[in-house]
Amino acid sequence: MNPTRRALLKGGAGALAAGTVAGCLDDIDATNADLETGYAAFFTLWDWAEQVSGDAVDFENPVGTGQPGHGWSPSGDLTRDIADAGAFVYFDTPEFSWAQDIAATLESDYDTVAVIDGFEGLEGELLGWDHEVDAHAHDSEDDHGDETPDGHDHDQSSVDPHVWLDPVLAEDIIDTIASGLADADPDNAETYEENAAAYTDDLAALDQRFEDLVDAADRRIAVFAGHDSFTYLQERYGFEIHTPTGVSPQEPSQSDISATAELVDEEGIETILYSPFEDRDGQYPPLVNTILRDTDATDAMAITHLSGTLATWQDEGWGYLEQMEEINVPAFREALDAQ
Repeated sequence: MNPTRRALLKGGAGALAAGTVAGCLDDIDATNADLETGYAAFFTLWDWAEQVSGDAVDFENPVGTGQPGHGWSPSGDLTRDIADAGAFVYFDTPEFSWAQDIAATLESDYDTVAVIDGFEGLEGELLGWDHEVDAHAHDSEDDHGDETPDGHDHDQSSVDPHVWLDPVLAEDIIDTIASGLADADPDNAETYEENAAAYTDDLAALDQRFEDLVDAADRRIAVFAGHDSFTYLQERYGFEIHTPTGVSPQEPSQSDISATAELVDEEGIETILYSPFEDRDGQYPPLVNTILRDTDATDAMAITHLSGTLATWQDEGWGYLEQMEEINVPAFREALDAQ
């Protein structure tokens, strides 16, 4: 990773989101599109596109620092700028409805722009929002590399989009990005293929770290003070995350909070997990403080869903791998007591 280049690119993202040009695209000449620049719909896809493309393509992330990418929408019309770029990497899911709309326009009117759907080929791997993780099923599995977590087709509106949190499925997405770029830019196909291969090796190492962590864990359940975006990670490695709200972003009821507090003490959980995107003032979110007050838990640690990044992580030059290794792995090690 090149922190300087990343910081320069990311530094312009907030201004880009605020200053995008709205209106008709008739004056854009699609024949001028090239593959020197591109856009990706949120932080992780941006980081992956950068890793795969290397120096061949400069990708932009329109989502500002400190903002989670899922559920985000641009303040203006990004279509003009993205149509002027050579590639657009996104997920075809209503969670990124603005990206779906732009992709549809590009595919209809701008056939020189490479539109790359990271979900392509993952249909059998996608989980529904109502998917229930069975942590005990993992104990009897010898190999997880070729598993299909759910095995069912879903309507797009019922699909949990957080597939990028599974390092194994991330390898497939990396290959999809590399193939899409190579199709659009055959002269650099070897570069994309080599970069993708190197990065998937890093993802395989991350996968093994999670495997080893969960194998060493004294418990298979953690408590997260927020809505659960980590189903794919739980499904892959065979542990559970209990939240007072489940997958809903709504405020939990008092009975849900009480049930969570009981679980914390029953399981002897000492570390509560929370989202750093809800920690705006250097203090724990209110729900974390409530759980710590009402239970024997003594600490809290952040985990990130990696749909966005924070300024402190940006300053460190941390991409997907670094945030997984520096934030999520240590937090899960504490929460699952895998010391």
